[in-house]
Amino acid sequence: MAKGFNARPSASGGNMMSQLAKLQEQMAQAQEEIANMTVTETSGGGAVSVTMTGDQQCKAIKIDPELLTDGDAEMLEDMLLTAVNKALESSHKVSEEKMAPFTSMLSGFGMGR
Repeated sequence: MAKGFNARPSASGGNMMSQLAKLQEQMAQAQEEIANMTVTETSGGGAVSVTMTGDQQCKAIKIDPELLTDGDAEMLEDMLLTAVNKALESSHKVSEEKMAPFTSMLSGFGMGR
């Protein structure tokens, strides 16, 4: 019979697997929380607002009706672009902050950055 066949995992190996399973569960919970978080950013002094989830899903865009009476489509496009990009940036930041503890833990296991 091959050496180690039917051998039980060492205590440290089993403990590490248990820690990884717990970490995986915590990461899944954090990812769910991120998906449920929202950020709202504005441009044009609040004339345009964009709400986005932590996992970068756009949930709402609001435009002050007065902007539509001007008929300046280019200005509105610029405001929308600015608000969307700000919301994306905030969303990424929220996600990175929430996942930072896991990134550092994984690097301790030799799996992170």
